[in-house]
Amino acid sequence: MEQRVIIYTQETCPPCFAEKEWLKSNNIPFEERDIRKNPQYMNEIIGLGASATPVTVITKDGSQEVVMGFRQEELRTLLAID
Repeated sequence: MEQRVIIYTQETCPPCFAEKEWLKSNNIPFEERDIRKNPQYMNEIIGLGASATPVTVITKDGSQEVVMGFRQEELRTLLAID
């Protein structure tokens, strides 16, 4: 089962740092998109209805889930982490 994880972040966001470390510690590959370094990324999270970071987009089996904030238990469930 192919999955893709994108996390929208910004440098001054402690929850962003915590989530990236958590994903790394669980061996979950992810693409980081810093909304301050690329205006297109800011537009993307606005389009998702977000007003803060982190925003995580998980695409798996043709479906997409969006998690607003570092919601560890929700991420654990969506990423099937024991």
